[in-house]
Amino acid sequence: MIDCLFGRILSGDLEGSFIYRDDLVAALMDIQPVNLGHLLVVPVRHAAFIADVTPAEAAAMMRVAQRTSAALWASTLKCEGVNFFLADGDAAMQEVFHAHLHVFPRFRNDGFGLKFAPEYYTRRPPRADLDRQAAEPRALLPPE
Repeated sequence: MIDCLFGRILSGDLEGSFIYRDDLVAALMDIQPVNLGHLLVVPVRHAAFIADVTPAEAAAMMRVAQRTSAALWASTLKCEGVNFFLADGDAAMQEVFHAHLHVFPRFRNDGFGLKFAPEYYTRRPPRADLDRQAAEPRALLPPE
């Protein structure tokens, strides 16, 4: 396995607090949690970015995220909501370059938030602009 933090945890070289693992994905507690119960769903096979994850791995990641989200809601941990967050690339704040989906419980005034640029609230591109922006990525979609 490529030498990365999650690879070392998955191989047993470093400790991890797992709550789920199968042949495709694992779910483990984040060592720097946003809130108690913050966990990560990672593919077992090294994949630096979400585009490197196979469709089967991506589906398994979401299935496990959905199941662990339900477990957080049912647990005694403080949980009034749940966020899924996947940082893909340095500009998106990815720090460990092994694809991973954060699943973390939320509650009012927990101190976590996303900040939008001021123009977010007033910028509404015309449909024609959105259609033009959609054209290239639509043409580049990899086959299923």
